[in-house]
Amino acid sequence: MDHHIDIDVLPDPEFSAHQLMNALYAKLHRALAAENSTRIGVSFPGFSLKAPHLGTRLRLHGDIAALSALMASGWATTMRDHVTLTPPTQVPETTKYRIVRRIQVKSSPERLRRRLMHRHDLDAYEAHQRIPDSVARLVKLPYVQLRSASTGQSFRLFIDHEKPQSHAIAGDFNTYGLSQTATVPWF
Repeated sequence: MDHHIDIDVLPDPEFSAHQLMNALYAKLHRALAAENSTRIGVSFPGFSLKAPHLGTRLRLHGDIAALSALMASGWATTMRDHVTLTPPTQVPETTKYRIVRRIQVKSSPERLRRRLMHRHDLDAYEAHQRIPDSVARLVKLPYVQLRSASTGQSFRLFIDHEKPQSHAIAGDFNTYGLSQTATVPWF
């Protein structure tokens, strides 16, 4: 993780920054999945928890070979009018590190009840007794809105930036560029 590429979403009168970030991230995910890459991580330097959003910058982290191979695949070509990209750049020597990970949320009690009713042959009253409305966990994390290629369903991928730490932790990243244990440079 000694290099990074910054991709900034440009202001657009027709699309919000959030919509463009969703499209950019979806394209990145497809490219990482196609290459079965585990060596590229992501972060969002402009993220905010106050009014949850990811900001307008997507930062890719990896070694020069992994980043160059990804960019050579042309995955961002159709986004060129909506973004600016930096060439692979060395990570500053004095940096902190962060785990950037996915948080999966089961926020719909109604959906959980339907599943329970189907699996255990319960009626609506029994399911409501077992899963009250209070189980809905409100999540105040930024997210990208994606569409599953396999099911076609739209879903929110909630992204958590853990607290900065002074040392790096090596590991693999999933096809979203996220990891539950590995860190990316934070600067």
